[in-house]
Amino acid sequence: MDYVEILRQIALVVASSYLIGSIPTGYIIVKLFKGEDIRTIGSGSTGATNVKRVMGKKWFFIVMLLDALKGALPVILTAQYTDALWEIGLLPVLSAIFVILGHSKSVFLNFTGGKSVASGIGTLLALNWQAGLTIAAVWAVVTWVSKYVSLGSIVALALAPLLMWFLNAPIAYIIYAVIAAIYVIWLHRENIKRLKEGNENKVRE
Repeated sequence: MDYVEILRQIALVVASSYLIGSIPTGYIIVKLFKGEDIRTIGSGSTGATNVKRVMGKKWFFIVMLLDALKGALPVILTAQYTDALWEIGLLPVLSAIFVILGHSKSVFLNFTGGKSVASGIGTLLALNWQAGLTIAAVWAVVTWVSKYVSLGSIVALALAPLLMWFLNAPIAYIIYAVIAAIYVIWLHRENIKRLKEGNENKVRE
């Protein structure tokens, strides 16, 4: 494969993954059913947790699943349809990076968005389903016990690199898990501050 084809594949993966990641699921649903801009409500995030404040638990899970699917699909397609030269995982990882970047910095919402937790877990599921399912389970347990979605998200993503390493995932996947963990935790920096101060919002039934 020549360098032109390599660059074409990279450009296609970057552009398509970012655009798919940029689809503002939570924003669209709230706008369609409530006529409101989710960015003006609660935390201002377009993610599932903020959607729950407006539309309840059912829509929390719907948005979370849609965002996870949005994260997984580009990575799966990249792994299936790009050249065998990339079997070590570079292009799927590049896809995953731009998916979570698109979710948090959506081109359709003036580069605002969510905190890339569900979409990030979706990318990890696509790269290694055992690691992805374990991370999702950790998120669920920590969130259920603590009643803090943010804490569940931070703990789950922080464990991602260790899980990838333990499961003997390719080094590219482990590096991506480190990048995703750092990025998602950075997006939660205000939540971390509120957790330390004891005034973070808890999950409400």
